[in-house]
Amino acid sequence: MSRLVLLLLLSASACAPGLIDGPVADTARAIAKEVDEARLYADVVSLAGLHASDTRVDCAALNSTADTWCNLSNATARRFVEERFRSLGLSPEFDTADTHPATSNVLVELRGTSKPDEVILLGAHFDAFFMGADDNSSGVAVMLEVARLLATRPLARTVRFVGFDFEEIGLIGSTRHVKARSRPKVSLVLDCVGYSDSAKGSQGSLPGFPTPSAGDFLAAIANDVSRPRVEEVLQVVKGQQTPAVLAIIAPGLGAGPLSGNLMRSDHAPFWLAGESAVFFTDTANFRNPNYHTRSDVPDTLSQAFLAGVARATAMSVVAWGDAP
Repeated sequence: MSRLVLLLLLSASACAPGLIDGPVADTARAIAKEVDEARLYADVVSLAGLHASDTRVDCAALNSTADTWCNLSNATARRFVEERFRSLGLSPEFDTADTHPATSNVLVELRGTSKPDEVILLGAHFDAFFMGADDNSSGVAVMLEVARLLATRPLARTVRFVGFDFEEIGLIGSTRHVKARSRPKVSLVLDCVGYSDSAKGSQGSLPGFPTPSAGDFLAAIANDVSRPRVEEVLQVVKGQQTPAVLAIIAPGLGAGPLSGNLMRSDHAPFWLAGESAVFFTDTANFRNPNYHTRSDVPDTLSQAFLAGVARATAMSVVAWGDAP
């Protein structure tokens, strides 16, 4: 049987090699305290509103007439991400693939000061069903908030922010990115990071990976290659204002039969390419009853939880970006 490893918050040893501590952690934590909860939630509201009014993807292109698939949109959310990057003084680039339907990621890079050839990637998909508040306006809003915090604070390593297109129809954008761009040192992918419920029984168990009864934790998912990066996340968020972090490690590349539910977002193409990637999520349909429905709207989310995820994300990116 494949080995399954479950790590809980603060389980990483402070003496373990390679963990981030000292001045680097102090800087990461200081920057994370600047997360603007109101701005973050306002971006979720804006993105959800754009999805609600956007032109839907042609159902014929998807060979489907199902209600969910006929309510997938991406164009106005992509423009929102592009315009937000420009407002931060950044110059967006595009990964475009002539697929059917056509897809285009949008990305920017903050060049590193001393190790510019080493890249830390932070990504979130901007396509969504219906209003897509949790899935995935929440992840996009966190990515944009971290970009705002770092736009005038270059790190030692280059930070690449990527809005992935068409995650919902086969991880098209992230697969394209893995093939078209240089290999990051580590990637952090955000998908469904805004829903929290502290009631007992609110959290469904990921098959093969026992979880707490209450759905008020952030899952940090990695494979064996990425396990050191999750240990660094646990180290840098220790004692900080974030949700409890439950780290789940899939065996091998993560593609085994027991860990298929851990492969359902844009980190998967990085894993399959042998690259290091961590996935932050509220576990989507294992917790959120509004997943992929018309009721995935902003007022179902927890603003405090979302802000805590943004702080955890900022700390992780800064720590990796400035680590020796």
